[in-house]
Parts: sequence; structure tokens; C-alpha cells
Amino acid sequence: MRDSNIQRIEARPGQQAYGMGLGVILLDDVYPGFPGDVRNASGYPFPIQYEIVNGVDIKKLVVDPNKIMCLPPLIKSAQKLEKLGCRAIIAECGYFAYFQREIASSVKVPVFMSSLLQVPTAQQLIGANRVVGILMANSQYVTNHHLESVGIKIGSNYVIGGAMDDMRCTQFDHLWTEGLRTNPPAADYAQAESEFLTVAVDFYKQHPKMGAMVLECTGFPPFARALQREIGIPIFSWGTLMDYAYAVVVHREYYGHV
Repeated sequence: MRDSNIQRIEARPGQQAYGMGLGVILLDDVYPGFPGDVRNASGYPFPIQYEIVNGVDIKKLVVDPNKIMCLPPLIKSAQKLEKLGCRAIIAECGYFAYFQREIASSVKVPVFMSSLLQVPTAQQLIGANRVVGILMANSQYVTNHHLESVGIKIGSNYVIGGAMDDMRCTQFDHLWTEGLRTNPPAADYAQAESEFLTVAVDFYKQHPKMGAMVLECTGFPPFARALQREIGIPIFSWGTLMDYAYAVVVHREYYGHV
């Protein structure tokens, strides 16, 4: 069906494509993603345009302490997606939180660099007497700068865990961890889900006051619904962030009756 509200079209300054959705900045790394992973466009019901941030891989973004060299190519990628016509910009990895302020200042469209942007909202929803569980891929690499850049108050009602901290998620290691990746990188869905659920449920049980959980990693959303069935609390993920991001830049019409 054609949108009857579109009767005339006119170029926007500097915009080269139209009807766009979310622009996604991808790491310069080669590994697959199950549907639901941000890297797999088939799992989302809106247009996605990818742009690889040249020279920035998992090691440079997550592990290396000097991250400033990542910023120029990140800005370039974001501005390219904006010029192409993307309505909002997303980044692939939760650790891109480090650059939320800089990238948001470099373009004129909304920027969602990390699923951790949802933590302050989750904190407000559950009240101060409960905590938000932040489940990172590798918790040893998250810093106060990552958290503060997305509006999280240090020392507030959150706890942090790492799904891959104790080598319990072998399938994720086969995809992402230097020295443990298979050749080519590959993972089994059932085993990945089982391993993830084990560590995520353990994290939940360690914190009886947990009222919501935020999943940092873009590889976690394929298993978010299964996790919610296990623990029964609100789950925030890249999937919820992307749905929200698209909804605020392309607001839906309402059809019904009275």
C-alpha cells in the first residue's frame, strides 16, 4: 500500500538516499551473527544500512586501553551514514559507549552507540531499592568512562557481570575471542543458548534485588527471550534499543476504530 500522505518529494540538503532506516556502524572484523544479532539484518523489520569502521576491530575497541585512535574513523563512518540518509545511527558493539558523546556531536541525526543507554531508564523503572544487572561480554574491559558516557551515574543501583569472564561461553569465544576463534569463526545455536542462559541465570541469582537486566553485547539478543522465560524480569537489549530508535525517528501511524 502506498502512503497517501506522500504526494510530493523534495531533496533534503546533502542527503543521497531516501526511505532509509537505521545506519549501523560495524566493526572491521569477520564473524557471523544469528538472527537477532545486530550484524544480521534479516532479524529486523525495518531498513538497515551498514558501514564498516575501517581499522577498528574488537581488539582495538574493547581490549586496547588507548582508544582515541578509534575516534576519527568512527566519525567518518557516522557522517557517511548520515549523508546517505539514515534516520538514526547505531553501533555494533556495546563498548562503543565510550564514544557516545563525540559521535552524537559529530552528526545531526540521533545516535545510539550502546545498549547501555537503556540503563538509566531501567533504573528509573524499577526504583532505587532494586538493581539493574548489566551483563557485559567481558566485564573486565568496561570502565567508568564507558558508563558515564551513556548517562549512568557511577555507584548507583546497578551491578555488572560478564558472560565470558570465566570461559563459560565457548561458542562466543569461537566467534569473537582472539586465539580462540575457529577458522572460520562459527557457533552452534543450541550450545550458545545453553551456555549463555547458564551464566545469565547465575548472574541473576547472585543478585536477589535485580529488577531488570540490560544485555550489553550485540550477540546476546537472539537468546533474550529465552532468558526472560527463565528469570521473568524486564530484559533490555540491542533489539529493544533498535526498535525504540526506529520508532522515534519513523513514528508509526495508528489505525483502528472507535
